[in-house]
Amino acid sequence: MAGQALSGSPMVVDGQHPVQSVLRLLRRRPGRLTLALGAFMLKEIPLWFLPVITAKIIDIVARGGPAGAVLVWFAVATVLLAQNYPNHLLYTHHFMRVVRDTGAGLRNALAARLQSLSIGFHTRASSSIVQNKVVRDIENIELMLQQVTHPLLSAVMVLTGATAMTALMVPEFLPVYLLTVPLALLVRHTVARRARVRNERFRREMEGFAARVGEMASLIPVTRAHGLEQTAVTRVADGAEGVRREALRLDMLNGHTASMSWVTMQFLGVACLMLAAVFSLTGTLPITPGEVVLLSSYFALLTQGLIQLLGLLPVAARGVESVRSIAEVLQEPDLEQNEGKRVVRSVTGRITLSGVSYRHPGATTDSLHDIDLDIRPGETVAFVGPSGAGKSTVLNLVLGFLRPTGGRILLDGTDMQDLDLRTARRFVSVVPQESVLFEGTIRDNVTYGLDRVSDDRLRQALRDAHALDIVDGRPDGWDTVVGERGARLSGGQRQRIAIARALVRDPRVLLLDEATSALDPESEARVKAALSRLMSGRTTLVVAHRLSTIRRADRIVVLDEGRVAEIGTHAELLSRRGRYAALYAAQAG
Repeated sequence: MAGQALSGSPMVVDGQHPVQSVLRLLRRRPGRLTLALGAFMLKEIPLWFLPVITAKIIDIVARGGPAGAVLVWFAVATVLLAQNYPNHLLYTHHFMRVVRDTGAGLRNALAARLQSLSIGFHTRASSSIVQNKVVRDIENIELMLQQVTHPLLSAVMVLTGATAMTALMVPEFLPVYLLTVPLALLVRHTVARRARVRNERFRREMEGFAARVGEMASLIPVTRAHGLEQTAVTRVADGAEGVRREALRLDMLNGHTASMSWVTMQFLGVACLMLAAVFSLTGTLPITPGEVVLLSSYFALLTQGLIQLLGLLPVAARGVESVRSIAEVLQEPDLEQNEGKRVVRSVTGRITLSGVSYRHPGATTDSLHDIDLDIRPGETVAFVGPSGAGKSTVLNLVLGFLRPTGGRILLDGTDMQDLDLRTARRFVSVVPQESVLFEGTIRDNVTYGLDRVSDDRLRQALRDAHALDIVDGRPDGWDTVVGERGARLSGGQRQRIAIARALVRDPRVLLLDEATSALDPESEARVKAALSRLMSGRTTLVVAHRLSTIRRADRIVVLDEGRVAEIGTHAELLSRRGRYAALYAAQAG
């Protein structure tokens, strides 16, 4: 139900039960968690035992006792305080390792899950929102564990120690202590539902705002080109206003909670001191002056801890909401199912479409209708037709990004539904219309995902892709950093680097989707030369708007409204004077 984790077992995160999910995550490190809790219990002893020492010393002074007895209690206090330092470091080391390991495990689980989800999910989901979940939501969970756990454990220790010592020394006062916990739970219950709703609204506004900022960044060239800067600023400002509005509502709710908690707990503290003093003065209970201080100190510690805990409710609520947020990804059912299917160890390159149809989710009609096509190993088949004819859909079906809603697609005679597509794609390379490069060197981009690529193999791939001039013309050669999304290279250079990336893998199947349509004539000529070397001896499927680029294809498939209108070579289709001839004549001018 989730992605991979550091220990190899699945990380189960349930959005309906976020608190239980957090506890399960912490229990994945039982050894470290046990050491952390043990160290915490030792280091916190002074917090609940020092009031006992204070009470004993006051009673010694009140009775005029020996000074030596005071020194004994001083020695006890010194030992208890000294052990706090090493145990606090031990607790911090082990508990924060658990927290940081949990955060890293969740990030790894999200990354693995995102790689397993279908292309349909990634088409629907905003990349900025996904990034927000991986970065901000995990940070919120780590922050919650870091800031809430210590005061929570401390309050439990104080309550346990205070209850135990009071039961031994002044048992009649126990009901007053036990009143604090129900009151604290009542305060939390009063605001819990409203806090969840407000935090969820705030998270949704933040995700929407992140998506708008991402859109603004990607559309800056278009915005500048059309003078729409103010429109872009207004869109982002509208999102920022939504975040401000929901954040303010959440702040006011947190303010009400903090004030209500403080007033309630402080009132109980004053009442406790008053009751202890009255009982001592009237003789209702045999309480010594030291025990009055003891009871008051315990109650002050207890109420202070509860106030701190209630004050951290906003951090806890934000963390819990972030658990729900990442659960939306970890529990997303739209997976590309590969587990348990046949592993592909070799590919010859025969692709068969048998009665293939496809209907997009929510559509009322098929975008592809009953396509029959047998593509031989090493054959180049081009798909042409008007926009919306289904050309790119065919490529996405062959790549396994989409699953046919009718018919079958076979790779070397085996239904692709039965194959582990992750292993099949190792024999496939794709060169899209706009090649995506990442921030790194030319070498990093060409050898992406491959281990131990020799310099000779890399140089040969660059040479065959007509990209050696890109390397040789720079001081750092193939160690040149290309910038984010290849921004330091021209469109033609990025495309040739992408072709080198395909060549270095020596694929058996090649998919070209409008690989030259965005280039100027000079760049197109060089990329076409590189593609011709890349296509040699490989099964190649080409989608092209410029019909001049696919004249040498072994077969050309003309699609019209999702149906095969014509099939043949360039010369054959021209001679028929049909749909292809009309398209070619229109482009020829």
